[in-house]
Amino acid sequence: MVLYVVILIFIVSPFFPATENPHWFFRTPDFIRLQSVTIQMVLLALFLIFENYFTLFSWILLAALVGSIIYQVVKVFPYSSLYPRNKPDFPSDGCVSILAGNVLQDNTQYNLLKTEIKQYNPDLVLTMESDIKWEEGLSEIEKVYPYTVKIPLDNYYGMHLYSKTDLINVEVNYHVEEGVPSIFFEYPLSENQTIFFACLHPAPPSPTENETSKERDAELMIVGKIIRKLNKPVVICGDMNDVVWSRTTRLFKKMTAMIDPRIGRGFFPTYHAKYRLMRFPLDHLFHTKDLFVKTMVRTKNFGSDHFAMYYEIHHKKRRKTETKGKLNGDEEKEVEEKIEEGK
Repeated sequence: MVLYVVILIFIVSPFFPATENPHWFFRTPDFIRLQSVTIQMVLLALFLIFENYFTLFSWILLAALVGSIIYQVVKVFPYSSLYPRNKPDFPSDGCVSILAGNVLQDNTQYNLLKTEIKQYNPDLVLTMESDIKWEEGLSEIEKVYPYTVKIPLDNYYGMHLYSKTDLINVEVNYHVEEGVPSIFFEYPLSENQTIFFACLHPAPPSPTENETSKERDAELMIVGKIIRKLNKPVVICGDMNDVVWSRTTRLFKKMTAMIDPRIGRGFFPTYHAKYRLMRFPLDHLFHTKDLFVKTMVRTKNFGSDHFAMYYEIHHKKRRKTETKGKLNGDEEKEVEEKIEEGK
């Protein structure tokens, strides 16, 4: 009987996000799909072992469990290393690299992150959850990265950007919530070409943060609408506090015609760095089709609850920019509703 109850829970719960209820309880199954599909496989094996007499109920339960497993696998499979993909090896006329990571405000192992920065030697360094102590702890890297954007906050949403190159049109935005910033800027790739960057860290839906995902969803939709008006290469980077197979993130990618370089390479779960069995891919980078990511690496643990990610982003030769994806009427309405609800 206990096995039946557990199986029923894991049959139904993966479909909670499809209800589009923004409460954290209904969004959580999206985050744990990798874990829950593994548990479903174990439950399937246990059911086949211990179910001695197959009744009509048994067959219905078995079919529902297999159907739920297939539903989840279809969602996550494109982000596994088994998914077929084209190798990102196009003619390039410029490159920029970035190391981005949620440092965990309470973490004090500044030297471990500086070691990762030194190893990868990126053009840009983005830190999230960085307060004044982190600003002081990383001050040494300003010898190499003299151009900075500093937002030291003690609310776990501070953000710092370090660059080897002078940046263009730098903006600090608070699109939805006070105290939750984002950084917009243009990186000069060449004399005639810039790349627009949006660095984000929206608050997650959770019992200890926002009760619903409305604020996070609204920020992604607002940024998506901004991107649709641009006519230049774009990169979105940061701790999105969402998984790439969620409805909101898929809608964001569709409205901006952006690419997730994770597809076909692997899940790259970045949180939780200390618990191997409870890791989710929360830190993302998306880019327009006129760019490609040649190198993508998850760093070593530097004391945070997140791993950082290193990306080497190239601009394709003679490729036109496309930032306006095709949305149907219902999707356009959904975008506006998410913005209104979040605000």
